[in-house]
Amino acid sequence: MKSSTICEEWLNSLPPTQGYLKNEQSIGREFLSEQGMPSKKDEAWRLSNFNRLNSFLKLPTIIGSEDIKSKFKFIFPAKDQNRERIIINPNKNPIFNINLPEGIEELNNREIEENIGKIVCSTNIKNDISVCLNQASSSHLLALKVKRNSNQSLEIVIPSIEEKSISTRILLLVEEGAKLDLLQIFLGNHNSAQNHLIEIKLESKVELTHGLLSLGEEKESSSICTVAVEQSEKSKYSLNSIHHGWDYARFEPRIIQSDGEASTIIKGLQVTKSKEQIATHSLIRFEGPNGKLDQLQKAVASEYSHCIFNGSIEVPQKAQKTEAAQLSRNLLLSKRAKIDTKPELEIVADDVRCTHGATVSQLQDEELFYLLSRGIDNEHANSLLLQGYYDEVISHFPKSAEKWNFIEKLIQDIKK
Repeated sequence: MKSSTICEEWLNSLPPTQGYLKNEQSIGREFLSEQGMPSKKDEAWRLSNFNRLNSFLKLPTIIGSEDIKSKFKFIFPAKDQNRERIIINPNKNPIFNINLPEGIEELNNREIEENIGKIVCSTNIKNDISVCLNQASSSHLLALKVKRNSNQSLEIVIPSIEEKSISTRILLLVEEGAKLDLLQIFLGNHNSAQNHLIEIKLESKVELTHGLLSLGEEKESSSICTVAVEQSEKSKYSLNSIHHGWDYARFEPRIIQSDGEASTIIKGLQVTKSKEQIATHSLIRFEGPNGKLDQLQKAVASEYSHCIFNGSIEVPQKAQKTEAAQLSRNLLLSKRAKIDTKPELEIVADDVRCTHGATVSQLQDEELFYLLSRGIDNEHANSLLLQGYYDEVISHFPKSAEKWNFIEKLIQDIKK
């Protein structure tokens, strides 16, 4: 079946535009109706597994007040004492267990109207297929504000629903001088799909540490996630992400330093097995001088799986004295697995310090031999080497993330 036909059928399955996201729904649907779904001719999508993407679209999308509680089967670990937890469920009341700490409050209607979609526009992703899919089908929004000069920790859990597709959306404004430690957990379910869009606006002197833990966990689970961030001057944004266990996943961080003198750190890890495909497509753009970027993207592919990384850095003329470093490091654990990596620099400014690079290798025989010579069995030795490889990303996650047992899952699945 042609992708245009699948897109048309998906749009026809959606109810009429409704609620406070009615305008956003119209924007997404109109674009998809005119443009259709991507094909291999689209550079950003040419390596995508379109059979998996089409399966994503064929699942019925939950919108509104459908009763899904009977299929909401997750048992969550106890929450950290110092970190409030929000569970998002796309039911009539999408937010459960919400008890916002002092210093974080929900946005009012005026604030939502003034800010919704603005960060998508400023980061130049308003016509991205991933964003339009979310706009077209999202019916609920979690909109929060972190107050000026406060120091907060928050955990947001987004489960999937068996045999359903869900779209979740978050708008987050962080006021001047505030600090936020945000941990997002995405959980897959059997034959499920989720599409997520989070818009984040950082005012000056903000520090945001953003951990994103995306675990497919079940067979035939799919995920498309877009993170759109606008940084003001002297803000610091750290994004640490792990994607694992999805049959099909596409992660798109889009970050703009709008005023210069901001700092961005990105540490990403994607791990695939079986016939899974996980892709990261990042874009960082500097719109002012003295910006800084440190980006490391890691991937591990085994069996018949496929990892993709496309990282773009844009440095226009006004972004003088930018310092940006991007490195893609990859482990290929099977002759039948594939890794595609494409770091890119687009530099117009002439007074910058920018580097990029990519490597693809296997576990080092010398390191393995050393461990075996110390009496460590082969399975344990491989686990230790993988743990060491993962640690450069895992170590940046908050301690409270460990209760989700993702480290054990990363090691065990690769050993199978």
